[in-house]
Amino acid sequence: MTNIAILTGRIARDPETRETKGGTNVTGITVVTDRPARDKDGKTYKDENGYTAKESEFHRVTCFNGLAKTVGQYCSKGQLVSVQGRIHYTQWEDKDGVTRYGTEILADKVDFLSRGNGSGDDNDNTDAPEID
Repeated sequence: MTNIAILTGRIARDPETRETKGGTNVTGITVVTDRPARDKDGKTYKDENGYTAKESEFHRVTCFNGLAKTVGQYCSKGQLVSVQGRIHYTQWEDKDGVTRYGTEILADKVDFLSRGNGSGDDNDNTDAPEID
C-alpha cells in the first residue's frame, strides 16, 4: 500500500519555522492549488472577466530537519513549488472537549519552481539551490 501526495502550487504565506524541545527543525507552509470550477451539471464556466472560473484549495504542508531549514530560508509567499510527501491525519480534543480533525502533507521533497524573496534582510537568494 502506498500513501503519496504530489502538489504543485503557490505558497500562500511566508513559511513559519520553529524548533522543538528536542532540537528538530519544523517548517510549515500552505500551498494553494487551483482547478476549474464546475456548475451543478459538472461543466466548467467562465467568470465575469471571461476566464475559466477556478476553485482554490489550501493544503497544509509540514517539513522537518534539513528540508525545514531550506524551505524556511529560501521560500516565500507567492513562490511556485512542487511538494512530494504523504497525507497525515490528526485528531485531538480542543479546550471545550470537542473532537477536531486535521489533514496535512508531511513533505519528503520540495522543489522550487520559481525563486522566492528569502527570509533574511540582505538575502537575494544567490545561495538558493538551483532550479531545474
